[in-house]
Amino acid sequence: MWGTVVDRDGVVCAVAFTGQNRGSQWPGSRVISAQKANTANSFSLPGLALSTADLYAAVQPGGTLYGLQHSNPVDTGVAYRGPASNFGQTDDPMIGHRIGGVNVFGGGLALYSSKGVLIGGIGVSGDTSCADHNISWRTRHSLNLDFVPAGVSAKTTTTSIIRDWSPYPAWGTTSRTPSARSPASTTYPRSARACRPFRKSLPTE
Repeated sequence: MWGTVVDRDGVVCAVAFTGQNRGSQWPGSRVISAQKANTANSFSLPGLALSTADLYAAVQPGGTLYGLQHSNPVDTGVAYRGPASNFGQTDDPMIGHRIGGVNVFGGGLALYSSKGVLIGGIGVSGDTSCADHNISWRTRHSLNLDFVPAGVSAKTTTTSIIRDWSPYPAWGTTSRTPSARSPASTTYPRSARACRPFRKSLPTE
């Protein structure tokens, strides 16, 4: 997995990977994790958090946010400069710079301090959307930065993953066939099954 944290100004604070070395993970997930962190920070407010998973339905054709994923492009000069050996290290070239980018599937969450202050975003990439969302959620919890004021999910007041398009007509999704499952859980049943234990100990949806 790759993980990135940005501050409230969108400046990258940290980049990290799991495994033996950076080659143990998908190289492309480094920048995707940064996109997710930037997206969650950029579209969250002090009183309302939006995760990247929240945005998926609204950006589909016919949705009220269709095209959002093409806005705010990644600064490739920041993303890819310097030797690749620095990627994921304390001197990763993204650190200290605004990466930009918008990503609209699971893995990006806003960060809120214990006082409810929005301080930035975290992004995780390297598996399915559901897995990325769950790992990001648990990482945020471990950092004690999950004091989320409110979210758009109908089931909770936090930034849980949306698995059904039909309850969100305000987001322009009424043309979709109602379903109890999201595309992610339909396409990746193993990820959907993996989500179930989390709901008991630390609900993520």
